[in-house]
Amino acid sequence: MVQNQRISIDGKPTYRLGGWKTSLGIRLLLFILLGLVFYAALANRVIPQTYDIQPGAASDKTILATKQIENAIGTQKAKEEAARRVQPVYSILSMKNESLVDAIFQKLRQINADNELSTADKVNVFRSVFPTIYSDHAQQLYNAIRISDPGNDGLLNEVKTALADQQYRIPEEVYFRFPRLTKEDLDAMEPVAKDIVGRMMNDQLPNAQPARTKVAELVNSSSLTKNTSREIVQELARFVITPNKFPNQKATDEARAAARDGTKPVYINKGDVLVHKGDVVTEDMYKQLKTMDLLKEKVNYWPQVGLALMCALFVLGLYMFVRQSEQPIRTHNLQLLMLVLIYVLNVMGMKIVGLGQMMDYANIGYLAPVAMGTMLIAILVGMPLAFASSMLFAVLASIIYNVKGDALFDFRYGLLALVVCMTSVFAIQRANQRSSILKAGIMVSLAGAVTIVSLTFLDNVYTRNEILLSFGFTVASGLLTTVLVIGLMPFFEISFGILSPLKLVELSNPNHPLLRKLLTETPGTYHHSVMVGNLSEAAAESVGANGLLCRVGSYYHDIGKTKRPSYFIENQIGMGNPHDQIEPDLSKSIIIAHARDGVEMLKEHNIPKPIRDIAEQHHGTTLLKFFYFKAKKLQEEGAEPIPEEEYRYPGPKAQSKEAAIIGIADGVEAAVRSLRSPSIEQIDTMVRKIIKERLDDGQFNECDLTLKELDTIAKTLNEALLGIFHSRIEYPADAPAKGEGKEATQA
Repeated sequence: MVQNQRISIDGKPTYRLGGWKTSLGIRLLLFILLGLVFYAALANRVIPQTYDIQPGAASDKTILATKQIENAIGTQKAKEEAARRVQPVYSILSMKNESLVDAIFQKLRQINADNELSTADKVNVFRSVFPTIYSDHAQQLYNAIRISDPGNDGLLNEVKTALADQQYRIPEEVYFRFPRLTKEDLDAMEPVAKDIVGRMMNDQLPNAQPARTKVAELVNSSSLTKNTSREIVQELARFVITPNKFPNQKATDEARAAARDGTKPVYINKGDVLVHKGDVVTEDMYKQLKTMDLLKEKVNYWPQVGLALMCALFVLGLYMFVRQSEQPIRTHNLQLLMLVLIYVLNVMGMKIVGLGQMMDYANIGYLAPVAMGTMLIAILVGMPLAFASSMLFAVLASIIYNVKGDALFDFRYGLLALVVCMTSVFAIQRANQRSSILKAGIMVSLAGAVTIVSLTFLDNVYTRNEILLSFGFTVASGLLTTVLVIGLMPFFEISFGILSPLKLVELSNPNHPLLRKLLTETPGTYHHSVMVGNLSEAAAESVGANGLLCRVGSYYHDIGKTKRPSYFIENQIGMGNPHDQIEPDLSKSIIIAHARDGVEMLKEHNIPKPIRDIAEQHHGTTLLKFFYFKAKKLQEEGAEPIPEEEYRYPGPKAQSKEAAIIGIADGVEAAVRSLRSPSIEQIDTMVRKIIKERLDDGQFNECDLTLKELDTIAKTLNEALLGIFHSRIEYPADAPAKGEGKEATQA
């Protein structure tokens, strides 16, 4: 890379690598580097690792699931287990055995009333009629089942088998007692028999025998008085009582099928172990690995392409945001390099914390100091970029800490990261001392804790220990963020020459050795510097420049005057002006030297470069008019004209808005101070005159101040000066002051 020569303030040439800080190629390389950082950070979460493994071989490593898929084997086992837990289904049938009682008593009346039949004939008829009545009643039941539940042959066969196997056989001696029953006996017996049968058949009877054993007790407690009637009713009731609860295989199969269908699929979740190290890979394991594209024989490049496109979108969005920024990072590659480094450190911190999730600490992601990056960006670069980075860090966190589920993002970590990052930006935006970072960290902890509690309650699946653990991690995250930001701030400030607001506030402390030296040895210059700081800060803020930098830079801009304080008009209190006794050329050298001396003193005390630049550039290449014209006046007749360049400051001209504004405020303060009783018109005329002279002299050619901004600066300086000199202002009717400019030229 080419070297550019530059003449320093002491006249010696210096060399520096030229162009890289604004090189478009370097800029593109930095953005590409940032994209690679994103890709590397997300690759292990998005792109599945593939393995060279075969069925029957032992795995040399533990293989985890990369996405959520259904476990077919596990699902089938769960279905079979659900079906196994289903109890057999029984059908409770309405047997209508009361009608069987009616039919039996009807036959008893009919046969006993037939006087042509002998007792022996009646007994024979009863032996054949009772089974027939039972069979007819059963056949009616079978027909009802065929109609109500067609195709359920299983139930029908169960009923047939049960009725056949459990049919009660009336003792032989009872048949000989049937013919002796009178009509009155039958009329008394029938309601008792019906009542007993009805009461027994109201129960669920898979087996009729237990119910039949209870009949004797019920008969004995009935209204029947004859022993014969009781014995016969007891036998008839036992004969009529049948089972009414039958196994229904068809309904059982349907219930088990419903249980299988209602079983939720068993999933292999992302992060679950598919194969443990040392396990022999079975065919089922091999199929699962193949389904998840974890085998090298089936390489899938689409995830790589998708991740590359996503990272490109991240970088493109950041590039467009930086391009539209009004901060120096828009064109300054050094600041862009710092931004990339902040991203790298933040992502590294997130990844390091993410390692804890592999050790079964799922909630450890809440400990990640995600807000560290946004806080550093807010302090060192600017608020707008910090807000944009907050959204990007939230997306990264939702991917990096997503360890379960089939989704690419875990919204819990994304939401938490967004909340803490945004909170850190709002909390740090007015930071003016190191303790402000601690306060911002506490705000981050509180905001994160509230978010975690909210998410935990919404999830509705939590334990007290889980809440306390998540809460503790989140609070610790805010404190860890504070420690890291405070620790990294000096590194960035020194390495990249960044003057953060916190550093500027520290440098503005009156106890700083240089400011104490300025106050004790040159009180006039100290007062002048404070006044310039007030004026330049107001002017800078009116045009969007760094007001705090202007104030602090003003405090140090004339520090070189402490080398020879008596040669500057503001320090000549109660003493003569030594310039009256020396040649103008020597006076010029002494006056010009204060800029060079100031830069050297600032270097010795490790004052950051932006402030050194202000001390070096605030006079630019302006002409020391007083001594130039004094030299011309003393010049002998006929001598060669004195070149103006010999009485100009060596520069360089102001390279920034802040340096130019301080130069204007420096000249304006000295000029207005030289007026005995300044009026409003005199102040306005003096301010605009100084700005115009510097503009015509080309002092603003190397900074980006516009004419509109110069007009705004003039108005702001007028307002500030009116506030400072209000007690000494003469109104238009008063006489103008005399002797303007002499002291100003010597400052």
